[in-house]
Amino acid sequence: MLRNDLVKLALVGAAMAGLAQGARANGLTPVPNANTKVAGIARPNVLSPELSEIIQAQGSVPLENGTGDIPFYGYDGNGPMLPAPGDVQTPTHNVEATKTEPDKNTYLVLEHVQGADPSYDYGHHFLFQGHELAQKDASGRALSFISRINLDADGAHRVTAIATADVDGNPIPTIDGSTWDPFAQRLLFTTENPSAPGVLQATLDVPSTVEDLSGSTGRGGYEGIQNDSLGNLMIVEDVGGPAGAVNTHAKQPNSFVYRFVPKDPRDLTRGRLQVLQVTSLADPNRPITFHAGQPDADILSQDVADLHTYGKVFSARFVTIHDTAVDGNAPFSANALAKAAGGTPFKRPENGVFRPGTRFTQFFFTETGDTTAVTEAGSAFGGFGSIMKLTLSKAGSDTGTLSLFYLGDVAHTGLDNINFATANQVVAVEDGGDGLHTQRNAFDSAYIFDMRVSYGAAGAPAPFRLLALGRDDAATLDSAFSAAGGGFQNEGDNEITGFHVSDGDPGVGGILGAKLPLPFVLGWRVFYTQQHGDNATFEIVPARPFALFDNRD
Repeated sequence: MLRNDLVKLALVGAAMAGLAQGARANGLTPVPNANTKVAGIARPNVLSPELSEIIQAQGSVPLENGTGDIPFYGYDGNGPMLPAPGDVQTPTHNVEATKTEPDKNTYLVLEHVQGADPSYDYGHHFLFQGHELAQKDASGRALSFISRINLDADGAHRVTAIATADVDGNPIPTIDGSTWDPFAQRLLFTTENPSAPGVLQATLDVPSTVEDLSGSTGRGGYEGIQNDSLGNLMIVEDVGGPAGAVNTHAKQPNSFVYRFVPKDPRDLTRGRLQVLQVTSLADPNRPITFHAGQPDADILSQDVADLHTYGKVFSARFVTIHDTAVDGNAPFSANALAKAAGGTPFKRPENGVFRPGTRFTQFFFTETGDTTAVTEAGSAFGGFGSIMKLTLSKAGSDTGTLSLFYLGDVAHTGLDNINFATANQVVAVEDGGDGLHTQRNAFDSAYIFDMRVSYGAAGAPAPFRLLALGRDDAATLDSAFSAAGGGFQNEGDNEITGFHVSDGDPGVGGILGAKLPLPFVLGWRVFYTQQHGDNATFEIVPARPFALFDNRD
C-alpha cells in the first residue's frame, strides 16, 4: 500500500474515532438553513464547513473540438454569454445563447484514452455528461452533445465533445441521466423526451459511436438508469401527469419504474423490458394502476395515500411489457405499454440507486412530487415527494416488496438525484424550481438520509443538510428574464444535479452499489453540477483532514 494511502486511512480512523451523534454526521456539521431567494440577489453555495468545492468545468470553458453550434461546455453558439445592456427578449431574438445544462455525472478511471488532439496525454480521470438543453435546427431537432471533462488535462484540453450525432447522423437529443455499463462496455444516456430515443449507448472513442436503443428499452420520460450485478438496467421515468379538475395544483401519478433484462448483458439490443407493479393493500388481487382521464381519482386515492404512509409494506413484482424475441425491435412507448399492463404509476420518480452491501437487493428511488407549496395532495398523498425502498428477494428477482423510506414535506421536496455516500447514508438533492423557491423563500438543498433512522417515528431527526445551494450571478439574471417572459429559452434559478460518489472503477466490481463507498480516500471522489446559470461542475473535497466514512451496521 502506498504511503499516501496509509495516511488517508489514518485520517479515516481519526474521523471515525471522533464521530458525534445527533447534530453531526460522520464528523460533518450541518448547514442550518437553506439560502433564501430575493429578487436580483445572488447567493453563494454553503457547504458543511468541513467541506469545500472546486470548479472542474464551467459553461464558458471552450470545447477543445467545438463547433459553431456548440462551441462551449455550457453555451451554444446562438448568442452572447451575457445580454447586452438594455436588450429585450422577443420570440425571434434571444438576449443570450442557449445554455446546454450539463446533467448527471459519470466518473471513470481509464487507460489509453484518446481525444481530439492525438498528440496529447489526457491522463486517466474523466467525468462524462449529457446535456439537458440545446438550440434546435431548422427541422426542430435539438442539437445536443455528450461531453467528457478531462480532469487531468490543461485548459485547452479540459473538455471534449465526444459525440454530437449518432451512427445514423441524427443530432444527439437532450440528455438527462447517464451511467457506465461494464457488461456492454458502453456509456448509457437517457432522455426525458418520449418522442426521442429513450436510451442511447455510446462507446468511449472520440468521436463516440452512439446508438439508439429504443427498439429494446423503449421510449419514455427516462432519467435515472443504473445497472445491477447481473447486467440488468433499472430505468426510472419522470413524466408529469395531468392536473386534476378539482385538485388543480396537484398532478396525477404518471411515471413508472422499469427494468430491462438483456438476453445477453453484453448486447443491449435484445431483451425484455419490465415495469414495476405494486399490489393494493385494500385489495390483494388488484394492482395499483393509472386511471386514464380521471386524474382526481388517483391524486387523492387511498392507494396513493397508502404508498405514502410509513410502515406499510406492499407486494411488488416486475411484469414484462416488451420482449424483442416476440415483439421485435421497432421503437415503442414504454409508458403506454406500462399502463396497458397494469404497472404502478408514481409521482415523478427521477433517479434510483442500489444500496451498497445489500447484494443489489435494495433499490432506493426518489419521487419529485408536485413541486408547488399549494398542492392539494400535501405530504399525505405524496405531493411533496418521497424516497421509496424496493426490496427484492435476490438480485434480479421479479418479486419483492415496496415501502416508504422518507416522506417529503414543503421544506424537503422536489427530491431528484440520489446517490449513496456510505452504506448507511444516501444523499438526495432537491429540484424545486423557481416557483417553489419563491413560495417557500428557499433555494434547493442536498440532504443526507440515514438508513438507521425511522423517519416516520416520533422525534425522528430531520434530514441532515449537506449543501445549501445558492444562485450565481448568471442564474440571477436568467431568473429575471424568465419571469419577464418573451419566450426566454433558458432556465432561471440554479439546480443541483449529478451528485455522484464513485472511485471510477470501470469493471463490474465498480457498479454503484457493489462496493462500500469511501468518500475522499482511496480514489473515491464526489461531484455535482450547479445546473443553470454558469453551469459549473464542482468536485467536493475536504476543507481539512476529514473523511465521510460510515459503513458500520
